[in-house]
Amino acid sequence: MSAVIETQTTWLNADFWELLDRLEGRHRRVQSEYDNARRQLERVDPKIGSEIQRAWTRYCEVIAELDRAAGELELLRLSSS
Repeated sequence: MSAVIETQTTWLNADFWELLDRLEGRHRRVQSEYDNARRQLERVDPKIGSEIQRAWTRYCEVIAELDRAAGELELLRLSSS
C-alpha cells in the first residue's frame, strides 16, 4: 500500500502537473499548426511545383514536431505509472 502512495505522491507533485500542462499546450499548438499546414497543402494548385514543395516541407516539419511532442507526452505518462 505504501508503494502505491509513494508512486501517487511522485506523479502528483506540482512539477509533474506543470510539465504536463506545458507538454499538452505544446501538443495542442503543434496539432493546430499541423491542421493549418494540411489545409494549406490541400489549397495549393498542383501546377505550381515550388509552392507544393514549400507546403510539403512545412507539413513534414510540423509532423516531426507533432511526433516529438506526442513522444514526450508518452514518456511522461510511462514514467508516472
